[in-house]
Amino acid sequence: MADKVLIYSRFPKSMMARFAERFELLDTGGKPAREVFSADELSGIRAMLTAGGTPLGAEAMDLFPKLGAIVCYGTGYDGVDLKAAAARNIAVGHSPGANAASVADIAMTLMLATTRRILVADQYVRSGDWAASKQSPMMRPQAGMPGRRIGVYGMGEIGRKIAVRCAAFESEVGYFSRTRYDLPYQYFPTLEALADWCSVLMIAVRAGAETQHVVNADILRRLGADGYVVNISRGSVVDEKALVAALADKTIAGAGLDVYEKEPHAPDALTALPNVVFAPHIGGHTLESHVAMQNCVLANLTAFFEGKLLPYAVKSA
Repeated sequence: MADKVLIYSRFPKSMMARFAERFELLDTGGKPAREVFSADELSGIRAMLTAGGTPLGAEAMDLFPKLGAIVCYGTGYDGVDLKAAAARNIAVGHSPGANAASVADIAMTLMLATTRRILVADQYVRSGDWAASKQSPMMRPQAGMPGRRIGVYGMGEIGRKIAVRCAAFESEVGYFSRTRYDLPYQYFPTLEALADWCSVLMIAVRAGAETQHVVNADILRRLGADGYVVNISRGSVVDEKALVAALADKTIAGAGLDVYEKEPHAPDALTALPNVVFAPHIGGHTLESHVAMQNCVLANLTAFFEGKLLPYAVKSA
């Protein structure tokens, strides 16, 4: 009889296909588990699969008295109450670094699209203005990558891959993180110092209480009128109201965003701004990344049901 795994978050069925070959999946479709399955069906649940950003606190954990493992699909685990899990002897796993390359790629894509005004240029061609030789102030020459100062906030797997890619574009790279590493990039002791130095702030830090709205009005002011923000980590890291104000009054030049405080993000004051390039949280959404993340999930679940330690456990759990 196959081991049962509760699918706690909403996932496309195609992403669950490999897991269904190995386990019996109880898929909530993102709804409260008690609304979809009976208490008897849930009483024996020992493992669940969730999206890292989905809130999963002590109260939810207590609904499953036999729960022993929470496995996150992807790198993030900010929605899981790690202290509550540890207190209940629940192991928490994720997929560290599995999507780092694809997230770094989307960070570069957003940066180039924003700083070189690719969406504006696209519309300039589509509208016929270019063919008609119609002048546009938005098509003025912009600063290129050689010599541009790129600040990377967070130097984990994703941050390092962003730094390597930026260096290949002949840019200067600096970073701030809780730990100083032996890397060929300039280290800054504070986020404020990094923002004062750079013209593009790449946000690649892990979400958590300590990073909630840490990129605030002061940090944005320090970037300056020629500064840009690119966020591919979590929307909670940026004070979105402050970002809207900074973009609207040209405190900064622009932003490239793949993540938001509330997702999915509906049109509002932010999406109405012309100096922002948006993506619908697709940083890790490549075929290779999904295979790598699924491999980690399978390894974690298999190890748990075999009574072994999770090979990709969250270290701080």
